Amino acid sequence: MANTYTQLSTHVVFAVKGRENLLNAKLRPELFKYIYGILSKNNQYSLAVNGYKDHVHMFFELTPSKSLSDIVRIVKTNSSKWINENRFIPGEFSWQEGYGGFAYSRSHRDAVIKYIIKQEQHHQQKTFREEYLNILKSFEISYDEQYIFEFYE
Repeated sequence: MANTYTQLSTHVVFAVKGRENLLNAKLRPELFKYIYGILSKNNQYSLAVNGYKDHVHMFFELTPSKSLSDIVRIVKTNSSKWINENRFIPGEFSWQEGYGGFAYSRSHRDAVIKYIIKQEQHHQQKTFREEYLNILKSFEISYDEQYIFEFYE
């Protein structure tokens, strides 16, 4: 698109269906590389992809040619298909419905990247539920408990 200029640093969080701890230490690095590839193939500039046993964080520059919901749908569909085709886990894998999407200014970019890279250390002290609800609160997003991720702590 000629004469279109954007800087949309976008942080997305989504979870494993049933919040099961299926993303083991062996699978996670490969999954995150695969998600990076999906973003790249869809002309999204990836800044960080990481997560923990039951969820994923993606941070990327959202280009205006696709909507956020389209990108999340493409990532979730293709990554779950890849996990199932390669039989990385027993049974059928799928992601939970929904996601959290958050925009950051360029000045916050380094801090968000560091935060996402340190997910494993972060979750030694804080549950995913605490983390996610804190993000919602920091962005002043009102929510209904019945419509956020299923949490089984």
